[in-house]
Amino acid sequence: MLNENHALIFDFPEFKQDIVYLNYTDQEFDKLSKQYHLLDYDIRQLEIAGSPTDDEHMHQLKLQRANLKDLLFQKLKAHHDESKSQTANS
Repeated sequence: MLNENHALIFDFPEFKQDIVYLNYTDQEFDKLSKQYHLLDYDIRQLEIAGSPTDDEHMHQLKLQRANLKDLLFQKLKAHHDESKSQTANS
């Protein structure tokens, strides 16, 4: 779907607290998250403008976004599982 906002909080609502926590406590996560959101914004702006770029460039941007999203998801899942485990052991 064109111009769909892929913000982490929309795509992973079950990790909302983890996203907020990691954005404040993990510099690498925060940096990657900002990079992801800027890239998502750029892609949406290109889509709104009728994709004034070639297909290969758009494909590369979306691939980069998907790779960042996968990395961020792995970090979210690891943090979530660790937090859940610590809570269960308390």
